[in-house]
Amino acid sequence: MADGIQYIGKFLILLGIVIAAVGGLFLLSGKIPWLGRLPGDILIQKKNFTFYFPLATCILLSIILTLLFWLIGRK
Repeated sequence: MADGIQYIGKFLILLGIVIAAVGGLFLLSGKIPWLGRLPGDILIQKKNFTFYFPLATCILLSIILTLLFWLIGRK
């Protein structure tokens, strides 16, 4: 029982760090001009319609977060 509570505590701490990091990215996103405008991001603009899907940005963030969690999770 005590092991489960310790696991939940570690998970909540890690989740808090991740949320703080994502918040920091949102604050810095205006200062990083290439974030969201990478080659491979999809932007379709019509008269009254705009579709934006940051595909390359999502892939890059996924790779960065995967490496970060891999480094944190190593024992």
